[in-house]
Amino acid sequence: MSPSLTTTAPPSTDPLPTKYANNKAPKSIYPDGIKTSGQHAPLYDLLRPYSDFPTEITGPTVWKAEDYINNPERWTHHFSPSENAEISAAADAFIASGTPLTGISQNNFKLPEFSKFLAPLRKELIDGKGFILFKGLPVTEWGNRKSAVAYMGLGTYLGYFVSQNGRGHVLGHVKDLGEDATQIDKVRIYRTNARQFFHADDGDLVGLLCIARALEGGESDIVSSHNVWNVLQKEHPDVAKTLTEPIWYFDRKGETSKGEEGWIRTSVFYLETGDNPRVYSKWDPYYIRSLTRFSDAGLIPPLSPAQLHATEVLEQTCLRLALHMILEIGDIQFLSNEHVLHARTAYKDYPAPAPRRHLMRLWLSTPEDEGGWKLPFHDSKEKKRGGIQVDDTPPVAPEDAE
Repeated sequence: MSPSLTTTAPPSTDPLPTKYANNKAPKSIYPDGIKTSGQHAPLYDLLRPYSDFPTEITGPTVWKAEDYINNPERWTHHFSPSENAEISAAADAFIASGTPLTGISQNNFKLPEFSKFLAPLRKELIDGKGFILFKGLPVTEWGNRKSAVAYMGLGTYLGYFVSQNGRGHVLGHVKDLGEDATQIDKVRIYRTNARQFFHADDGDLVGLLCIARALEGGESDIVSSHNVWNVLQKEHPDVAKTLTEPIWYFDRKGETSKGEEGWIRTSVFYLETGDNPRVYSKWDPYYIRSLTRFSDAGLIPPLSPAQLHATEVLEQTCLRLALHMILEIGDIQFLSNEHVLHARTAYKDYPAPAPRRHLMRLWLSTPEDEGGWKLPFHDSKEKKRGGIQVDDTPPVAPEDAE
């Protein structure tokens, strides 16, 4: 593992932000002086009842698979030779500087031309259809190290990277490490080859860069959660109502700081704060089904029949409405977690010594004060809202799974 990707940056003389506690983090540990906020329960007094939710959502966030399935030019962008050359030069300059990847930013990863494309893309991800597929990053030629630098450099133009697990990984790796996918109270499914049901991650945006493909499976499905909402309202309003109630407990799988509970109680669908609020989705079925150790102990209620019914209807509705896509080597998928749910089929790797399926993953924060959604959480305005932060674990960016 390359030291330049995992060590911390030297202290900076830049002034520290002072508005929020996590923005006062020591730069000797957090190179940009900002710590991931982490998982939190919502502010329950800001949650709205089902009666306040729209009967039907309209606008660019509502899309159907048939709008795109035969029109890949509407959701794919092929890196041009000049774009790859600019990204390559920025990556080479960053590596030559000796700065750790945890300290990468727009200031030290300059893209004077391609940034003109990324700025409107960021708004499209946040407020528009919420997804794009880039094609043709030369990752095989560049290798893991340079590919990781290029990928995270691109990510800095879309959001602030946040930690994805209790070990502080700001560059994640979706790879089968042979862990037991049935141990859902302990194991994160991205570290297995099992199917991932429709879900949203704990960051405003998620990115996936394909480094190596599987022999079979491992394909991607995405769906507009606003389209899903509209269908639920028409076909299963009882399920829609259940999903807006703050009766859902999500497992933290032991990734907790001192004194924190092992779960979070929230809703699946809830509304933004402020005027003209949009419908936000927060969902992962693995994280609601892995809580029996707490419900058996009487600490939280078990899933009710209405909740079990809602999970089945939600998954089947997502499957019916989903857009299917295959990530080739060098492809990057960026998605909104606010209004897009995503899934993955189970997969089988090539026999050794061939490389295993490998995706590099980013979770990116788009705070409220910088055009992000106004969420009913206390950290809505923090730069690195969301993510997973355990105590003062420092950020690391390993170039492969560990």
